[in-house]
Amino acid sequence: MACSIDLPNLGLRFNSFPTTNTNSLNQRRIRSIAFPTSWKHQHRSICCSAVDEKQVQQSEEEDYSFSDAENSLISSIIGIQGRGRSASPLQLKDVEQAVKVLEATEGVPDPTSSSLIEGRWQLIFTTRPGTASPIQRTFVGVDLFSVFQEIYLQTNDPRVSNIVKFSDAIGELKVEAAATIKDGKRILFRFDKAAFAFKFLPFKVPYPVPFKLLGDEAKGWLDTTYLSKSGNIRISRGNKGTTFVLQKRTEPRQRLLSAISSDRSVVIQAIEEFVSLNQTNGEQQLVEGEWQMIWSSQNETDSWIENAANGLMGNQIVKENGRLKFLVDILFGFKFSMNGTFEKSDANVYDVTMDDGAIVIGPYGLPVELVSKFKLEVLYSDDKIRITRGYSNILFVHLRVDR
Repeated sequence: MACSIDLPNLGLRFNSFPTTNTNSLNQRRIRSIAFPTSWKHQHRSICCSAVDEKQVQQSEEEDYSFSDAENSLISSIIGIQGRGRSASPLQLKDVEQAVKVLEATEGVPDPTSSSLIEGRWQLIFTTRPGTASPIQRTFVGVDLFSVFQEIYLQTNDPRVSNIVKFSDAIGELKVEAAATIKDGKRILFRFDKAAFAFKFLPFKVPYPVPFKLLGDEAKGWLDTTYLSKSGNIRISRGNKGTTFVLQKRTEPRQRLLSAISSDRSVVIQAIEEFVSLNQTNGEQQLVEGEWQMIWSSQNETDSWIENAANGLMGNQIVKENGRLKFLVDILFGFKFSMNGTFEKSDANVYDVTMDDGAIVIGPYGLPVELVSKFKLEVLYSDDKIRITRGYSNILFVHLRVDR
């Protein structure tokens, strides 16, 4: 396959081609619901610093060592797909502001001379300039692929490498560059080799790029504008004007969202860990806003309209006045709307009554006679992510989408 590569300077470019009983969190898999494809229960791929398997298995006791400013940056990235590809103007503004705050703080003074810059870094966010190459658009913006950068400067052969990991079963593409340190922040690099390492082959497959013929196109530089003193977060800017946010360790929300995106078999485990780590956060509330369901432990197969009426699909809109709305896109502009109320009945628990349903198209609605009553327990909620136990004790993970 011939294309042009710009892992983008990752800076590097080359051309050519509240306490819960965890015993009750039994592992469940989502089953299909019997209605047309576009009406089915949907989940959204999440990029929020998707992590590889080893990172997902990090223990609860690990010291994440994120400062308040670093947590603000991570929070601004939560829920953005494709490492920035889907960022709205408001989300992009929030990320850029959080980046500027960190760049203005005191990180490691001369990052290129620090041992903390050494090792493998995972790309969790990048701006996406119009000069992005096909391979950048193909790989960097796909949440199913993990993208890394390796930096090894304190060796006899200093190198910077960009890596696209397709999966544990398939393998990865590694693009390598010889590196030199210009000053305390800048690394100069020149690409010199690239290869696919497929798990099913006993040898590497060279990526056919004539680096020597590319001249200045194979060269570039990468500035590290912030390196955390814990060695967990790095912000870099490349010679193409691209900004990169990279990370070595991940915080619990990111690990949960990564499991939903890449390995659904460990989602229950990730929820248990996350809820356990946040048991001391006080009473949980139903936070106002629009929330999109990205995962559920649903193991029942009701009709699609019953699933929609019970909040097992689509979005939930929570209003301060105790009103709740379920909204599901059906097909060709048709939507299903279910309105109701919620009232707090215990710590973290709400009584929900949904009794006003309709099939909606434009300004018109066809009433649907449905009544659904259930208890909704909020296991965790902040202004980005919410974990609840709802109808029929089904677990839900929602992301806020109105910010």
